[in-house]
Amino acid sequence: MKSLNYLATLIVLIFFPVLVNAQTETVDLNMIYRIKQEGMKNSAIEELAFGLTDLSGSRLTGSPGLARGNEWAMKKMLELGFQNVRIEEAADFSQGGWDNLKTYAAMISPYYINFACNPVAWTGSTNGPVKAEVILLDVKTEEDLDKYKGKLSGKIVMMPSTASYEVSFEPLATRYTDDELKELSMAAVRPQGGRVPADWANYMAQRALQMKITGFLKSEGVAVILNNSGFFNVPRSASASYKAGDPEPVPQLSIPVEAYGRMERLIAHSVRVEMEIEIINKFLGPQKVYNVIGEIPGTDKLLKNEVVLLGAHIDSWHGGTGAADNASGCVVMMEALRILKNLDVAPRRTIRVALWGGEEQGLIGSRAYADKYLADRETKAHKPDFDRFAAYFNMDNGTGKYRGIYTQENDMVRPIFEEWLKPFADMGAATVSGRNTGGTDHLSFDAYGLPAFQFIQDKIEYGRGYHSVMDTYERLLMNDLRHNAIITAAFAYNAAMRNSKLPSKPAMKPATNVKQPQMAPWMN
Repeated sequence: MKSLNYLATLIVLIFFPVLVNAQTETVDLNMIYRIKQEGMKNSAIEELAFGLTDLSGSRLTGSPGLARGNEWAMKKMLELGFQNVRIEEAADFSQGGWDNLKTYAAMISPYYINFACNPVAWTGSTNGPVKAEVILLDVKTEEDLDKYKGKLSGKIVMMPSTASYEVSFEPLATRYTDDELKELSMAAVRPQGGRVPADWANYMAQRALQMKITGFLKSEGVAVILNNSGFFNVPRSASASYKAGDPEPVPQLSIPVEAYGRMERLIAHSVRVEMEIEIINKFLGPQKVYNVIGEIPGTDKLLKNEVVLLGAHIDSWHGGTGAADNASGCVVMMEALRILKNLDVAPRRTIRVALWGGEEQGLIGSRAYADKYLADRETKAHKPDFDRFAAYFNMDNGTGKYRGIYTQENDMVRPIFEEWLKPFADMGAATVSGRNTGGTDHLSFDAYGLPAFQFIQDKIEYGRGYHSVMDTYERLLMNDLRHNAIITAAFAYNAAMRNSKLPSKPAMKPATNVKQPQMAPWMN
């Protein structure tokens, strides 16, 4: 019996902090009501979305389009009454600036058909309009290149497709089912070492061969390299490996799988294929990455220097206007702050919105912010603002509505978020998942154990729009974005008004005598 009593006492002691959080967390339902009314009846979502997509255009890092987007965002923040608004230098951008000025592509033999297309970023221009034969290369090893020496100058080249188009019977857009949300709320154990692709060695070998092929084609003087976009009638965006000041790479052009496959099949049947292509790209030299920042200052004498941070990345790819990825997140964060500003909220802590630059090239803007204000990346030594960091909320999963939030394995915030989400259960947002989610700017803060979170969102046309010419205003679901802005405003308000900051993850000692699994470069 004593042992049972001891066990019961031990369990209570272990879970006491969680129980206290669950019992003492209060939500100002009067304010939640006001936030909902303001967000639904006076929404500025459409206006903000227009400004950052149609008006600003595509926003590739280092391009004039991103500079336009940054300027528009700064002016809009000032117009909305945010304070301390600025475009803040974040970091150098080694790839340098690049912009596409003209692109045209058509097959002209055996008959004429023009193709949708998109140049690969940081590749060069054609020497005026190029009319040339299309050559299908058969290269499986480096030795196979020998048979093409002296035969490719001025030609347009393509490689055999590695995958064929397959009809999908799955819907392009889906919402999470109740069962899926329940499964998300359950803990998931990740096997150690399971992050390395099973065919990693083959992947690295193929990557090395591709680099040799690209170098060979440049030395042979090919006119254009064609890339298979791999998705129906949608040219995708991609980039070449390039550093400002290097020789310009061979022009590369992405065309849809249907156009690519048609020419490949014609050539395989011994039909001569010719194309006309003109690409004009401009290299702009060394550039900087910038973040756009605005805020509602805190009012509490003791807490006003602590910061609740809202963020999304403002850069995009160059094919469309970066609507779902990630103008959607930017306009939601701006709208959330607008809602609070219009309600004359006087937050105890400062609520700051940051639109990050360079996310698509490696979280450049948010990492630079963390380096400048929070911690030294090498030594992990804390900087003055580290202890003033109250919370970070991020949106970067497209236009779908919030269904809940990931805690990044921060168990201490689960009971808090469960209380915060209760007023939104009837709106479909009630799930708290203890899992990690990656690939976006909250990782720049989570890496230091800080309370940084990404919302769970419905999956809406991810494959159809992301990183393609179709990522435009039409991809946006305005009602979903209004829903997201309301919840973001509520989370920001709650985090800014509570007596203590959201709990960070406890520091853990590094593992000793444990062999860590190898990781792919994009996972580091």
